[in-house]
Amino acid sequence: MGGYTTVEDWTHVEAGYVVAVTIRTTEDDQYPSGWDYSLHLGRVGGETVVRYDNAHERTKGHERHTRDGLETIEFPGMLELYDRFQREVENRSPVTLDRVP
Repeated sequence: MGGYTTVEDWTHVEAGYVVAVTIRTTEDDQYPSGWDYSLHLGRVGGETVVRYDNAHERTKGHERHTRDGLETIEFPGMLELYDRFQREVENRSPVTLDRVP
């Protein structure tokens, strides 16, 4: 089991939505990509709008969760995935991430 280094770890609530981002680099064998991450947009109260994660990367790969279900995705790299997530947040909610500290 390898160590973890936190790159991002924050939560932002705005206009009835919650954005929670955790990104860590790791050498843990459970994460062949070298990343352990969860990028979540949901409604306050629990409904997931969109979430990207690799909680079970070794067995299930990288996933995108929405109200419509789950899909396995190709991992384009952390920066590209984070950019994709930010665009989805701004397209699917009134949250403006450029104001997040």
